[in-house]
Amino acid sequence: MSPLDLVIAGGTVVTAADSYAADIGIRDGRIAQIGHDLTGADRIDATGLLVLPGGIDAHVHLDQPTSDGTTMADDFASGTRSAAAGGNTTVLPFALQIRGQSLRACVEEYHRKAKGKCHTDVSFHLIVSDPTPQVLGQELPALVRDGYTSFKVFMTYDDLVLNDAQILDVFEVARRERALVMVHAEGHDAIRHLTRRLEAEGRTAPYYHGQAHAQIAEREATHRAISHAQLIDVPVVIVHVSGRDPMEQIQWARARGLKVHAETCPQYIALTADDLRGLNMDFDGAKYVCSPPPRDADSQAAIWQGLRDGTFYIFSSDHCPFRIDATGKDTPRARSSFKYVPNGIPGVETRLPILFSEGVGKGRISLQRFVALTSTNPARLYGLYPQKGSIAIGADADLALWDPTLTRPIRQADLNHGCDYTPYEGMEITGWPVRTLLRGRTIAQDCVPVGDPTGGHLSRGTSEAFA
Repeated sequence: MSPLDLVIAGGTVVTAADSYAADIGIRDGRIAQIGHDLTGADRIDATGLLVLPGGIDAHVHLDQPTSDGTTMADDFASGTRSAAAGGNTTVLPFALQIRGQSLRACVEEYHRKAKGKCHTDVSFHLIVSDPTPQVLGQELPALVRDGYTSFKVFMTYDDLVLNDAQILDVFEVARRERALVMVHAEGHDAIRHLTRRLEAEGRTAPYYHGQAHAQIAEREATHRAISHAQLIDVPVVIVHVSGRDPMEQIQWARARGLKVHAETCPQYIALTADDLRGLNMDFDGAKYVCSPPPRDADSQAAIWQGLRDGTFYIFSSDHCPFRIDATGKDTPRARSSFKYVPNGIPGVETRLPILFSEGVGKGRISLQRFVALTSTNPARLYGLYPQKGSIAIGADADLALWDPTLTRPIRQADLNHGCDYTPYEGMEITGWPVRTLLRGRTIAQDCVPVGDPTGGHLSRGTSEAFA
């Protein structure tokens, strides 16, 4: 047997099921041995550190076009550099179909955008905005068979929303092809109604985005999406769940044996609706505009309970980055009404530290639960396991070394994304990834990306949701 290329020595290995002291031996980019006193050509001393599977961020938007012409702050180079600095080794961005566009052409365009730029591995979800007979009958089934085994549908946004009949049609294809559907569940007509009413009352500051995107509209759409999935008998993922009301719909479905998975995000444990007030109901609140928006303290408590009890299967960033400057959120039209503020905030680099510090560090969740939510479960749900999300013989040597005692604040000046702000500025964090390795090669050290882009695109298998 050839010698090991690299040994990660002296650390505490943590998986979704266990933790133990061991060395990890790496050969040809994969984990070849787990044991004690291993020797190899190179060695990293992990004494005092935790050795975790690299993070898998299953919900990321990069280099995506917008309907209003604003510019997304991260392309594949800056977005994956930022992800690597935050302890991630794989991200799952979206290939967004523009209405009238071939879905296959959409995927090819995103491959061109990503080629040669990725510092982590990537794997595309599809966004279906125009489910024509050709898309449903030919393109979507062929793409699923090519390894694009998940796609997303929207229940709101003028340029993306599907009506109920279209959603049912997409669900039928998903059931037949054994593909997983992600659902952005907010009621489009309710949001439009509330927006018109608020504007008529002169309530146009960013704060009122949260009132227009009421939790009631999210609850209703969540129940409707679950009902459609039950009718077709297909698994679904309700993404970026923000509070107690939609959670109760998911728990209702689970109690009846329905295959409904749920995702939540850092903004729902670290921010509240009050952040949208800004400094004094001013435009500073635009920094926190995302959909669904952060809710109240009761919803935060409910989200934490859901992270503990299994209501949430994955924890993603929903990284959707826009600058505050004139190329992003701060435009004359955006200042005229909250409805024109681009929806989305950055978070791919801060996702893992926030959950580690607020969850593990404060005793809300265990280390094993942290690994499950941020790496192992995303790999299982989206057809990447056991190649990814695992510390096991034969798995890719995608690892993050964590210093659980390192304390420092989140600061925009230290981050690697393309944004000009972070909504988490000044948040004190204990526990940071100090080294990230992709297939045994260091891609970030001390939260700074290193080396040239070596990430590739991953073809995925069938989700465990169909097991």
